[in-house]
Amino acid sequence: MRHSLTISTAVAIASLALDASAQTLIQESTLSADAAQELATTALAYCRKEGHKVSITVLDQTGRTKVAIRDDGAAPHSFEHSLRKAYTALTYNMPSGEYGKRAAANPGAIGPQLLANITTAAGGLPIRAGNVVVGAVGVSGTPGSAGGGEADGKCGQAGIDRIAKGLTAPR
Repeated sequence: MRHSLTISTAVAIASLALDASAQTLIQESTLSADAAQELATTALAYCRKEGHKVSITVLDQTGRTKVAIRDDGAAPHSFEHSLRKAYTALTYNMPSGEYGKRAAANPGAIGPQLLANITTAAGGLPIRAGNVVVGAVGVSGTPGSAGGGEADGKCGQAGIDRIAKGLTAPR
């Protein structure tokens, strides 16, 4: 009797896990290639207008690169750093500079900073459709004497502002 009760319980639990009404596929909003390219082009134009030679990376909501560009004359490291800024903003759902401030306030929690593609530098911004993060942009290359990461962030924000009308909240 006890053995058959155990088998019956196991079968019931297994059938719950395989419930036919469980959603198999999901839909997630993400940036189109056209929107990512428009964002990057606008951010680059803004930085150029300010006299800065930068690199820009735009990621989709899964962290895949949609657009990456290094302007003529931008420092070699800026390309990698723009990716890290975008990835940090995407991962932590906040500007990379805000993550940097949070990390500085808690120096004992160094672990997340050791993860690949994480940085504490400003210049990475999440891209939101309503409250949902659908991607991120990272800009790197503005010299510290000209505003550094904060100025990089302004370039990224100009790009986000350009595509904002198409960033409607997903249903």
